[in-house]
Amino acid sequence: MEQIMLISLVFGALFLVIVRILDASILRPRRLRSEIVKQGIRVPVPSNLYGNIPEIRRIGESQKPTKWFMIGSPSFSPISSSGEMNTVRYTFLYSTGAIQLLCITDAEMVKEMSLCTSLNLGKPSYLSTERVPLLGRGILSSNGPYWAHQRKIIAPEFYLERVKGMVSLMVESTEAMLKTWEKKTEDSGGKVEIMVDEDFRSLSAGIISRACFGRSYVEGEKIFSKLQSLQRVMSKGSIGVPGMRHLPTKHNRELWRLEREIDSMILGAVKSCSSGDDNDKKDLLQLLLAAAENEGDDRRNIPADMTPSKFIVDNCKNIYLAGHETTSLSASWCLMMLAAHPDWQARAREEVLEICGTDMPTTDMLRSMKVMTMVIQETLRLYPPVAYVVREALQDIHFKGLNIPRGTNIQVPIPRMHQDREPWGLDAHQFKPERFGNGVLGACKIPQAYMPFGYGSCTCAGQHFAMAELKAILSLILSKFRCSLSPAYHHSPVFRLAMQPQHGVCILLQKL
Repeated sequence: MEQIMLISLVFGALFLVIVRILDASILRPRRLRSEIVKQGIRVPVPSNLYGNIPEIRRIGESQKPTKWFMIGSPSFSPISSSGEMNTVRYTFLYSTGAIQLLCITDAEMVKEMSLCTSLNLGKPSYLSTERVPLLGRGILSSNGPYWAHQRKIIAPEFYLERVKGMVSLMVESTEAMLKTWEKKTEDSGGKVEIMVDEDFRSLSAGIISRACFGRSYVEGEKIFSKLQSLQRVMSKGSIGVPGMRHLPTKHNRELWRLEREIDSMILGAVKSCSSGDDNDKKDLLQLLLAAAENEGDDRRNIPADMTPSKFIVDNCKNIYLAGHETTSLSASWCLMMLAAHPDWQARAREEVLEICGTDMPTTDMLRSMKVMTMVIQETLRLYPPVAYVVREALQDIHFKGLNIPRGTNIQVPIPRMHQDREPWGLDAHQFKPERFGNGVLGACKIPQAYMPFGYGSCTCAGQHFAMAELKAILSLILSKFRCSLSPAYHHSPVFRLAMQPQHGVCILLQKL
């Protein structure tokens, strides 16, 4: 009798598991899609297990960049080549596995979303599940009180006043890189071809390490290399397929291996971190360590299963990724655009020499560079380092006459918004830094359509740091070199969790 009861319990439990899997992978997504279709939103027909992933891959493989992109940018959308979906202003729902994504390109709706302060709109839950090896539950993937707790610790490190103290460090690091460039130009007779994105990657890594963790790039080199490998591997996978991330596939085993190695390396840095300094200023790693070990009132905002070491590892990975990858990519795109537009390069150089003369740039000097700011803002418009902003409806929510059911991920393709002719004008695809002559408010009919650093309450905490770093790097380069595109440069932006130059950025540098 007991054996029969045990078998019944096992089969009952198995039945419940199967029902939950079916509900999560098929029934719930169907109910959600049905609610949205009733409101007139078009939905490409998905498969039960993979959603629209096969179609997305097919379209991605069929798209080829053209020379037109030299003055514009990649208008990336996961279903951008399927007929009517290729229009700029279009709202549709698609799915990656069981994840439902409502793609919004309506500037007025984006404005409404960006002004929303409701806690019912938060980070997508798949970031803390599907992207765990890369993000964990750090500031980029968390919600609610835990997100607020992390931002309270991290954001002050990147306030404008703190950034002022980091400019000299940015200048010193850039000067060291430029000395190697000068040596190469001398050895090559005054002109040299350099793959600048590789050097910018090293430079940005060194700056974020020294500024926030008190560590040189040499000590952090392996961490960055592993994070880049992890990012490349993860970009090749599919998110949203139920249970897929738990299977010991070759892809997953590689992810798990890299995750273990990165976590171990960061914990090694934590152990070697000196916390016995006499001065009052602590670097960010020390602040994270203190916050993780805090048993006071703030501790209640940390999930019970979040150990101090995991708290530190997750946020270190988030800061490395946010402060390193995006800035190095933006510097590469900026220099590429300046090389492709010698008139704006000359204007920016003239401004730098007028403001700085023979002196190294300071915070006040960087803030005075209006032309440089315009060039950077326009480049970030055409080549935003992040392709999407995604928010999840944590409860049923309403935007611009559209009822969005709980569990829907609302995706805003940033390149599409940045080239929407309605807010930006008919020349939206052209490189015209002058549009930012009166700031973002004067550049666009709907300022919320400009979002290189995200939007709303979750706007990037490090945007002041990023802008200061870009200005410091570019101003020093222009003061020493004339840049032009190498004949070997092949323009091919690709999306690998960030907008990257597939074949690198090859620039000809000539010493002034």
